[in-house]
Amino acid sequence: MNGKFAYRSISDFMRSSTLRWLVLLASVLITLIIIVQLFWLNKVYSFEQKTFNMNVVKSIRGLYEDLDLVNSRTHLQDLIEHPRTDYFMFRVDNPYFEDSIASYLQHELNDFDVLTDAHIAFYTAGQPGYRHTTYITAAASRYDVEKINLAVYNRNYNYIMLYFPHRNKYVLQQMNFWFISSAVLFVVLVGLAVILFFFYRQRFLAEIQKDFVNNFTHEFKTPLAVMKISAEVLLNEKITTQPERLRKYATIIENQTQHLQHQVERLLQIARSDRRDLPIQKKLVPVKDLIEQAVAKMQPIIDEKKADVDVPIDEEQNFELYADRTQLELAVVNLLENALKFSVKPHIIVSTGHEDGNIYISVKDNGIGIEKKYQKRLFNKFYRVPTGDVHNVKGFGLGLNFVKRIIDAHHGTIKINSLPGIGTEFRLILPGTVNS
Repeated sequence: MNGKFAYRSISDFMRSSTLRWLVLLASVLITLIIIVQLFWLNKVYSFEQKTFNMNVVKSIRGLYEDLDLVNSRTHLQDLIEHPRTDYFMFRVDNPYFEDSIASYLQHELNDFDVLTDAHIAFYTAGQPGYRHTTYITAAASRYDVEKINLAVYNRNYNYIMLYFPHRNKYVLQQMNFWFISSAVLFVVLVGLAVILFFFYRQRFLAEIQKDFVNNFTHEFKTPLAVMKISAEVLLNEKITTQPERLRKYATIIENQTQHLQHQVERLLQIARSDRRDLPIQKKLVPVKDLIEQAVAKMQPIIDEKKADVDVPIDEEQNFELYADRTQLELAVVNLLENALKFSVKPHIIVSTGHEDGNIYISVKDNGIGIEKKYQKRLFNKFYRVPTGDVHNVKGFGLGLNFVKRIIDAHHGTIKINSLPGIGTEFRLILPGTVNS
């Protein structure tokens, strides 16, 4: 039965692990899509900037075609300069009217879809500044005219300067479709990521719930079956003539009832610990007495398993520490129970010691051991290590989680030393003063 349970646990874990990898892969893909989208937004922005520059140059070429502004045939690239991102300057040799230049330029800019405001400045060679400036507005302009000191570039020829104060805003407006589509894509991807996360979370919680139900059924099915058989024997009329047999089956029912009661109490204790911090009431506790009491509580199971439990603590090692005796005793009982479960012929050593100002309690067994890859998850609630060929191992996967909560409440730590096939040592390290 346990072999099947272990198989189901591994299978469920693999499904959960596969889903986790799928969620991780989806997250990576979403991140890559966002990076690619940002890359393309940058490419589109660069393209729009180049398009703007090209359209301005086309507008200036149209102005040259409309008006006779230069004396000789010169390549267009020699007539136009682009000293800064927002500035365009082009050479003028022949006389002209400023108003005509402004009107023609406004027309050309509209024709080539340069629909943003511009300053026009007229420079005469040898002069320290512009002799005249004007401002042309686009058809759908939303900006007020701002006074600005235009940069002057000294040249030995006359030129006209074009300055576009709202160039970047205009270019970004041209990219509205890309921004909206990217925002929608981003919202969709984030929504997908959230859905995947919650789907994985619900799946993980569903698997935990399923494991708990399986563990619960496994834990209670056998004792109830034994009690049912024993009850059927006791209902036999001839049992009254067999006192020894009567006592035997009555004892079995009592033991199984105590076992079930113990498991229910553990579940209730853990449920209470989940709702709030563990109630810790510290007082001076003799470690040796605490260990001996824990061993005494497990004596029926020790006898049933024919286990050998050694407590090699002499009077010199009878330390005392400030702790909650009841909770710490429960922690030791849980470790003893695990040691008995996972050992075929249990030999358990419970010892104590003092190192670096701390007191430790060690529970060492000769059981099947725990592989390194499982040790990080040992204290997770409901987690059970696959038990291989060890059968009839009961439990909810809650014991070590409860032990961890107890030790954390005492501000202590837990160390694990384990070798598969050799055994395991759990060492509870607690802060405290040493009193002999």
